[in-house]
Amino acid sequence: MNNRDQILTMDDATLSMHCTLEFFKGSGKGGQKRNKTSCAARVTLTGTAYRAEDCSERSQHRNRSAALRKLKIAVAFGERETPAVPPLRNVCAMDSFDYPLWLAHLLDVLSEAAFDYHAAAPVLGVSPSALHKLLARDPDLWQFYRRNRQAED
Repeated sequence: MNNRDQILTMDDATLSMHCTLEFFKGSGKGGQKRNKTSCAARVTLTGTAYRAEDCSERSQHRNRSAALRKLKIAVAFGERETPAVPPLRNVCAMDSFDYPLWLAHLLDVLSEAAFDYHAAAPVLGVSPSALHKLLARDPDLWQFYRRNRQAED
C-alpha cells in the first residue's frame, strides 16, 4: 500500500487501480434504474480493511466516484502520521478534492495535541473558536473528535 497522503491525492482512475470494485443492485427509491441495474458501487482498498460503498445516484460512474471519496475519508480518519509542518492550509471546503488530505492533516495535529483544540489551534494557524467551527461543520468529524476527546480524558 502507498502512504496515506499519496492515496488521498490520487484521482479516481489511479485509486481504482489500487481497489477492488464491486457493482451491485441498489435498494430503496429510484425505480427500475436503481433496482434492476447494477449501479451501486463498493470499493475496497487492496491489502487493507478500508471499504466504502454508495448507491445514492442512478449512475454507476457517479456512485463509484462517491464511494472512492468515502474511501478516502475513511483512510483520513483511520491513518495517523507525524503532523506536517506547516500544515496543508487553514481551511478547506468540504466538497474540495483536497478535503480528505486536509482532514487527515487536521486529525494528525489534533492527535498530537491529545484532541485538545485549544492546543492544536496555534499549530494550525487559526483561533480556537475558528477550529471549533471547522470541527463542528462536518458531522462525522465532530463525532470522531468527541469520541477521541472523551478517550483522552
